This record gives sequence, structure tokens and C-alpha cells, in this order.
Amino acid sequence: MIQSMTGYGKAEMLYNNKKIRIEIKSLNSKNADISTRIASCYFAKDLEIRSLLSHMLVRGKIDFSLSIEDLGNQQSAIFNKNIIHSYIEQIKAISTQENIQEPSDWWSILGKLPYVTIPPSTQEIPEEEWTLVKDLIITAINHLIAFRKQEGEAIRLKFENNIAQIRQHLGHIDEFETSRIERIKNNLTEALRNIPSAEYDKNRLEQEMIYYIEKLDINEEKLRLDNHLNYFTQTMLSEESQGKKLGFIAQEMGREINTLGSKSNQADMQKLVVGMKDELEQIKEQVLNVL
Repeated sequence: MIQSMTGYGKAEMLYNNKKIRIEIKSLNSKNADISTRIASCYFAKDLEIRSLLSHMLVRGKIDFSLSIEDLGNQQSAIFNKNIIHSYIEQIKAISTQENIQEPSDWWSILGKLPYVTIPPSTQEIPEEEWTLVKDLIITAINHLIAFRKQEGEAIRLKFENNIAQIRQHLGHIDEFETSRIERIKNNLTEALRNIPSAEYDKNRLEQEMIYYIEKLDINEEKLRLDNHLNYFTQTMLSEESQGKKLGFIAQEMGREINTLGSKSNQADMQKLVVGMKDELEQIKEQVLNVL
């Protein structure tokens, strides 16, 4: 099943008077190019989040956002007991050494010193909360994947139309193939007749004409192109989206179409080749966005 690399997914939940929101956007890219914007309390989970995104989304330019909205009664800052004890011990030691009276109001002093409290945003996240947030991230990723599949279905229909058009052009080439060979034979023979006093070995001429016409034969190119079209369709309908493989097949299709164009030597056939190239360019353009 074809999946587009373009997608959008979001999910949100309420937890402990917090609204936690996940948003993920993706665009086409050769590899997994991930950028994250994460609420500070979840910074420690950045690598785990990136690993999850890379595993489930495979590749693409992925923008991930995890934000928190405080709905009131949020958890307050907590005292950093180790720091406070250290400050008290140092102040007492200095007071003794310098013969200075210890402060009568300790909190008026301690409250002005740095790192006495730990803000909620830097407090350790309980494992229960992270489990819920991780499930929320997976939900948002699944929404994005569903979006990708929907976009991929539109691309598949477009590919099917392009392939059908190329097949139609390829089928029409046969209508001009016999007349093309006859015209080449007649042109060669007529050219020899127009050379004054030209003497030539008819048997050798016939051999050379056969060799020349074989060089212009396009049956192999038509057969290979038809095989590539079948392979493209099979790959397109496989269970896993294989954008890179489709791109390689499209390149091979281009080689055969270009060879058909160089060998055709016939205006009507050239028009058909141009039509095939146009359809192929549309395929190449779209395949860049296939996962």
C-alpha cells in the first residue's frame, strides 16, 4: 500500500490539571529528518521520542511538538533540601570563623539564594505519567500514518492513470512500426539510386540493411518497458510502501522510453514517445513524496 510522506497527526489529553498536546507534521525527505519541540519537563525523553518517530514513520522531514497547558492548581515548586542544608552549614561555619551572629530569620536569607527550590518543569516525571504520554504520542503517530495512507491512495490512483497512458502510447507504436521499417528500406534504396554511376553488391547491401534495421529494432525496448510497467504496478500494490524502489523502476522506464525515442525516426512515433515522457515525469514528481 502506497503511503505519502506528507501527513499530520495530533492527540491531546488531560492529566493532573494539565492539557498535554502532541502535534506531528511530516513532509518528503530522503531520510528521517526529525526536529522536536518538547516541554522542558520531558527533555530527558527526547532520544526515546526520536527513536519512536524514526521506527514508526521510517523517513520524512518530521516536525514533532509536545506542549503542556497549565489549567490551574498546578504542582508547586519543591524545596531542594540538600542545597538548603549546605547553605545553612556554610553560613554557620562562616559566622563562627568571622565571629558574626547567625541570622535570626533564616528564610529571609535562604529564599534569596539560587537553587533553593526546584521548579515543576524540572521535576522528575513519574513513570505512570510518561507511560500515558508515550501512548498519546503513539496515537498521534497513528493519526499521521492514517493521513499518509489517505494521501497515498490519491497518489496510487494517479500512478495507475499514468501507467495506463504509457501503455496506451506504447500500444499505438505498433501501428507505425511496419511502415517505419518499409520507409527506411525505401529511403536507403532510393539514396543509392540517386548516386551517379553507383555500383554496389546487392547481397552486401541486403546484409547491411538487415544489420541497420536490426539496430533500429525496438521490440526489446518495448518488451522491457512493458515488464517495468508490470513491476511498477506490482510494487505499488505490495503491502509495504516502497517509494525508493518505485523511483528506481521509474528510472529504468525512462531509459527504455529514451531509447525508443532515439530509434523511432518517425514523427508519429516521436509524438507517442513525448507523451510517454510526459506521463513518466509526472510519476517521477509524485514518487518523491512516496514513503
